[in-house]
Amino acid sequence: MQQAWIGGKPAALDAAIAEAAKLLGASRNPLIAGLGTDIAGARAAIGLADRIGAVIDHMNSPALLRNLEVVRSYGFMLTTPTEARARADTLLLIGPGIAEALPASAQELLGSKTAAGAERRIFWLCPGTDLARAHESIAPVGKDPKDLPTLTASLRAAMAGRPAGRARVPAKLLEKVAAALNAARFGLALWSAAALDALTIEMICGLVSDLNAKTRFTALPLDPGDNVIGVMHACGWMTGFPMRTAFGRGYPEHDPWLFDGRRLVASGETDCLLWISAYRAEAPAWPKAPVTIALAGQGARFQAPPRVRIEVGRPGLDHAAVEYQATTGTLGLVEARQPSAAIPAAEVISRITSALPEGERPC
Repeated sequence: MQQAWIGGKPAALDAAIAEAAKLLGASRNPLIAGLGTDIAGARAAIGLADRIGAVIDHMNSPALLRNLEVVRSYGFMLTTPTEARARADTLLLIGPGIAEALPASAQELLGSKTAAGAERRIFWLCPGTDLARAHESIAPVGKDPKDLPTLTASLRAAMAGRPAGRARVPAKLLEKVAAALNAARFGLALWSAAALDALTIEMICGLVSDLNAKTRFTALPLDPGDNVIGVMHACGWMTGFPMRTAFGRGYPEHDPWLFDGRRLVASGETDCLLWISAYRAEAPAWPKAPVTIALAGQGARFQAPPRVRIEVGRPGLDHAAVEYQATTGTLGLVEARQPSAAIPAAEVISRITSALPEGERPC
């Protein structure tokens, strides 16, 4: 099975690794992005970034950092899908993208009863086109996701018995939803940050905080995928920061704007990209890219052939992996479901690191 290509032509794996090391070693401002990999791959990538002075960024950083921005400035009340499935008698779904972001093991969370058999009420604020996926027991409140900031503010006012300005939802419906939320024994707000902005997420967290003055209410921001939360944990314990961290000065620096991979590529500030996408055959959706080394699954389609491409195995499918488990909110081992000879991303990255040229890195 062919595993490696150089300039679009088949090559030996060792030759591709040597070429990747040569390109990264000569780069003045390398970028390691995508980062869709397991914990071993994340650790290897961060170690490589430290060695060559690279920037690290995840393909799902935008969604992750929106939630993190609110955690930093306002705070979160959090639970896990397992706890929510067992106890939540009232659900408030917020915005689109929830159906596909909810892990398969937690789909029953959208059922009409809790695990203990109690009735569950479910409201969905502004589901957009996701309304067609809603179960008949789910009550939609509004439709257009653009109305979310106003609708959430109006709902908070209704919960507190305060007047609100005109909204696209009848006042009586808002009062009904507010009463149901206030009467919850264990309520849950659920959203996908991929479809929301940070201010809307902060408004949601304010709503959850308001409800906790009267009852028990918590939140569950959905995992954006590609092990982004697991990579964040690895980045945190290795550097003290989440992704969008750079090592160019010889120590880790975090800046969500300065070290945004998409911005670095668009501005031409990076001259070499190591793209990692082991969970799916995903290529960077950027109109232009610098010299690219791609570690991706079978079937990835790039706008232009990467200078070096190495096909890697999928964590949990081709090889065992430690990754973030959304169901329990922890890291856990996933055994290989279909073990194969596909090489893990962590092994490729480690071999690239070992093949780097000796001496000082470019500055």
